[in-house]
Amino acid sequence: MKVLIVDDDPAMTDLIKLLLAPAQYEVLTTNNGQDGINLAKKFDPDIVLLDLMMPGMTGSQVCQKIRAFSSVPIIMMSALDNPSLVVDALDAGADDYLIKPVPNRVLTAQLEKLARRRRVEATTIAASAGSAS
Repeated sequence: MKVLIVDDDPAMTDLIKLLLAPAQYEVLTTNNGQDGINLAKKFDPDIVLLDLMMPGMTGSQVCQKIRAFSSVPIIMMSALDNPSLVVDALDAGADDYLIKPVPNRVLTAQLEKLARRRRVEATTIAASAGSAS
């Protein structure tokens, strides 16, 4: 599974990449919102982990731009536990919102949940296309 991590803190992207290594994820990282959008277009990740608070372009803005061309599951992450920020992130198109620091097992469980959902959706679409022929 390909996971794109977008976080302005290089230590955070390195840490998450290290935490996901045992699960055999292919991890792409960037520390810039615009680069995250470009990587999402180029590499078509299975899931995006996206920091909310970034300079230049917020996670919500990045999320909206990715949503313009992709239905990839997006998990927004932030150290801020504020209900209005959660609502804003979900309204921008995020599938979930996690509070940092996220325990490793919680993060991997969320990734697996979204990956399962994406596989079911892909199977349903393929079955519908097959029956329409």
